[in-house]
Amino acid sequence: MLALRVAPPAIRTDRLSKDYGVGRGLFELDLQVTGQEVFGYLGPNGSGKTTTIRLLMGMIRPTGGTAHVFGLDCVRDSVQVKRKVGYLPGDVPQYGSLTGDEVIAYLGGMRGGVDRRRVHRLAERFDLDLSRRFREYSSGNKQKLAIVVAFMHRPDLLILDEPTSGLDPLNQQEFYALLRETRDDGATVFLSSHILSEVEHVCDRVGIIRDGRLVRVAELDDLRHIRVHRVEIEFAPGTPIPEREIRAAEGVEEMKAEGDRITCTVRGSFDPLLHALRDATVTDLVSTEPSLEDVFLSYFSEPRRRLLTS
Repeated sequence: MLALRVAPPAIRTDRLSKDYGVGRGLFELDLQVTGQEVFGYLGPNGSGKTTTIRLLMGMIRPTGGTAHVFGLDCVRDSVQVKRKVGYLPGDVPQYGSLTGDEVIAYLGGMRGGVDRRRVHRLAERFDLDLSRRFREYSSGNKQKLAIVVAFMHRPDLLILDEPTSGLDPLNQQEFYALLRETRDDGATVFLSSHILSEVEHVCDRVGIIRDGRLVRVAELDDLRHIRVHRVEIEFAPGTPIPEREIRAAEGVEEMKAEGDRITCTVRGSFDPLLHALRDATVTDLVSTEPSLEDVFLSYFSEPRRRLLTS
């Protein structure tokens, strides 16, 4: 009787480390990403996301542990790994006076050729003019070209470092749609971000990293527990303000009242706050998402971190 061969995970790391000294780097990362999922790698700037990606791409060597892509060792088999991966770096390479078409031709030739029809379909989706020189591109167009390069050869795995940096909201939505299509076609996506709402759009699971250490791997629904917004509410002059109800609403923290205006932080669902405002005359309500650094500082303080990881 023949034994069934189990396909290796798209990404597997075992105690993967890169120690730069003075507490900087990546430390003992144990992570597994299965095939055909979009995995978000979430953390503040400087938390170790880019170091992880460079280790997976074989661009730097680990000081400890191992990393594998589809069973291939990321150090020993780095050339084979790169054949299977579409990579978008955090810092887009500079191609000087080459046109977008020439960049595609050069990089496509290194891969043995690419489908030009697919390249032009991708460029059209992002309204990217491939006839222009790279140095004439805006930062957003440079990012669009990097997206085309990463996706053009239909890789089995996409490793994307802050992929929507520089994109306007319309192109961000187009990028999210492309990610979903790519996953549905069978590819795996590993996407780093410091924007909480971004990974909520597209990811199936999320790994949360802080100070070079993996804090938790969570299902997407678990992100609701760390979602936080700053809210400013303005009431009609002279009308009653339900301060007591707002302060008592679930998820409302750090409430401050000044004249006809209230500011507060809302963690999780807005429903309790909206219920507290049901009888008030609200003239303006503004909600902003703080940076992920602020979220981590408030949510992953030591007492909460012990609860999260227990």
